[in-house]
Amino acid sequence: MPMDHPDTSPSDLAPAARGTAIRSAEVLVTSPDRNFVTLRITTEDGVVGLGDATLNGRELSVASYLSDHVVPLLLGRDAHRIEDTWQFLYRSAYWRRGPVTMAAIAAVDVALWDIKARIAGLPLYQLLGGASRTGIMAYGHASGRDLPELFDSIRHHQEQGFRSIRVQTSVPGIDAVYGVAAQPSSSGRYDYEPAQRAPLPAEEDWDTRAYLRHIPTVFEAVRNEFGPEVPLLHDGHHRMTPIQAARLGKDLEPYDLFWLEDCTPAENQEALRLVRQHTTTPLAIGEVFNTVWDYQTLVREQLIDYVRSAVTHTGGISALRKILDFAAQYQIKSGIHGPTDISPVGMAAALHLDLAIHNFGIQEYMQHGAKTNAVFQQSFTFEDGYLHPGSEVGLGVTYDDDAAARYPYAQAYLPFNRLKDGTVHDW
Repeated sequence: MPMDHPDTSPSDLAPAARGTAIRSAEVLVTSPDRNFVTLRITTEDGVVGLGDATLNGRELSVASYLSDHVVPLLLGRDAHRIEDTWQFLYRSAYWRRGPVTMAAIAAVDVALWDIKARIAGLPLYQLLGGASRTGIMAYGHASGRDLPELFDSIRHHQEQGFRSIRVQTSVPGIDAVYGVAAQPSSSGRYDYEPAQRAPLPAEEDWDTRAYLRHIPTVFEAVRNEFGPEVPLLHDGHHRMTPIQAARLGKDLEPYDLFWLEDCTPAENQEALRLVRQHTTTPLAIGEVFNTVWDYQTLVREQLIDYVRSAVTHTGGISALRKILDFAAQYQIKSGIHGPTDISPVGMAAALHLDLAIHNFGIQEYMQHGAKTNAVFQQSFTFEDGYLHPGSEVGLGVTYDDDAAARYPYAQAYLPFNRLKDGTVHDW
């Protein structure tokens, strides 16, 4: 619901510059191909900025946090004061960090950057220092239930223009595995969007030993079929212990991966020391991280090679830029999270940041469906394996209220795993 600003400016700030006070802020929830939460901020002069606040499987938590707690604090504030507003929202809550808080702050931050760039009449990346490259290398998600299906998926992605390919595959003896499209699961099928519209999360099974035996044979077959030049990536999705992750990284060394992602739950940052001691396979970590504190040991001790956080879940452009500047001191590069649970608004924010930073590595890119693209009209392009945010002012994304109204929120959950003995395991 939109809220209009009070008659007086917040007492902690000097009056806003003429016309740039925040007049209204709206929390918009829609579910075209999946659920999205968008924050739309409008200034007194009518300049509009958009921010992505989507948290897959917990969308309404962020919508409530924004509507009930954040929006009232924004009204009347100067939209130009991005850093001050970020610090105010982070520090005034006292209960810091966490995905709900940081997604809400990210939505505000990105919307304010969108407004600032629109007022300047420039695409957002120009305000971040201008372009450091002409295009943004992207990787696509290939998967298959067997090798022939996987090979077809890789070829399909190459035909679409992808030069770099993430490889995920079914594992013999396991019914459903994260990242594999068009496979059976306990509640039907899922294609690219694992959050299933259902009253309860789907239960899937897991066997780490079977996975560790199978995955190296898959990459051997892929290299034999597609040669040594194609950059290949793989996501372990937090399912291994540190020593298991070390074994997989070592076993995959002959196949020259671009990276092994989320090989073990990294809340225990010191666990990556063990992995690093045993393998030279590059490591990417961080899609579930929310602040620089999650990276402190990993970056300082050079235990990873790529930062995987999303603009949407890490406090916005302002915060992720600082994390990446910290990482750059240790020759660690970006690999910003970009599946379809990042809205086109969040994706555009990532692309503007990708284009501007020096230590860019690669950008994850999953193409949204037609319904989503009708709600979020975008200017970014994908050609010959490279993304570009485009030359429109601001983020280059507009929100179609009429299209969004056709798709109300639908309850959806991500799946979860159980081992053969019934123990709940990391999905």
